[in-house]
Amino acid sequence: MSETVDPRLRRRARGARSNAAGRYERHGRVYEDDGWNSAPDDEAPLRTQVSVEVPRRMITYNRSPDLPFDRSINPYRGCEHGCIYCFARPSHAWLGLSAGLDFETRLVARPAAPEVLARELSNGNYRPETIAIGTNTDPYQPIEKTHEIMRACLKVLSDFNHPVGIVTKGTLIERDIDILSDMAARGLVRVGLSVTTLDADLSRKMEPRAPSPARRLQTIERLSSAGISVRIMTSPIIPAINDHEVEALLKAGRDAGAEGASWVMLRLPLEVSPLFREWLETHFPDRAARVMGLVRGMHGGKDYDPEWGRRMRGEGAHAELIAARFRVAARRLGLNKRLPPLRTDLFRVPGRAEQLDLF
Repeated sequence: MSETVDPRLRRRARGARSNAAGRYERHGRVYEDDGWNSAPDDEAPLRTQVSVEVPRRMITYNRSPDLPFDRSINPYRGCEHGCIYCFARPSHAWLGLSAGLDFETRLVARPAAPEVLARELSNGNYRPETIAIGTNTDPYQPIEKTHEIMRACLKVLSDFNHPVGIVTKGTLIERDIDILSDMAARGLVRVGLSVTTLDADLSRKMEPRAPSPARRLQTIERLSSAGISVRIMTSPIIPAINDHEVEALLKAGRDAGAEGASWVMLRLPLEVSPLFREWLETHFPDRAARVMGLVRGMHGGKDYDPEWGRRMRGEGAHAELIAARFRVAARRLGLNKRLPPLRTDLFRVPGRAEQLDLF
């Protein structure tokens, strides 16, 4: 596998083990030691780099029939949480970067996002529907603490009375409770908090720079106490890794104040598959073959089936068993109720008087 990163850089706090060239690159790149570096056992940290992008548009539209939203925004590209299972990793190839270590160490911030978003929402042809944030990369990853792009985007959405659904595993969302609670009172926001395991050691291996499971459950409690509707997201479910925790995760989420729950099966599109298999061989060599056997059994013998309706859940006996267990546990815990839709009727462009407002 082609390497573009010095193998002596310390990777203990990173999810990916390698950094193969992106699928659009014509040539791979191999690291060569010129003999001037320090001793092999003298490791240096693999640091995060952040560059800036000025986006022409912020709202991305999709027509996927198995998604509950048709538009989303992303304040950042790449994600420092380093979740090895992240299905968004292949998007870094569009930047000429690797889905491996590049995805979690070479990040892109979009500080002009709030202004661009406001311009798009002010377009006379725009019709409001819930905007999803966090569906590709986490808006509350560590660099948000200094860049505050997500907070600025929330202020724009609040000013426009625009509904938003947020997905995160970042506890930094607590900083924005002042904005979120006000939006929640107007029926404009809902949050999904991802908790993939209750095992802190497993979490550190799977998602090395994300907050601990206990800390995320505390965030659910704090958001819920502030009147913000939260669902616990037990995603992804990974066969023979965390699938035994389905019921315990749902109960922990309910006890913390979650009103709903959701789940998605492990997805291994494009470059994610070899990265995940490499991770398995590193951390779980004793069960790597079993895990991949179960995964392929749910995707017609392949590592991943991208077909709509199948990519999120898989097929076959094991997939059906997980779905049934989730359904029964959610019903028993009261997490299966249908929540009311977020409001779109309040949408207004700030400062723009409408004719009826004159009477």
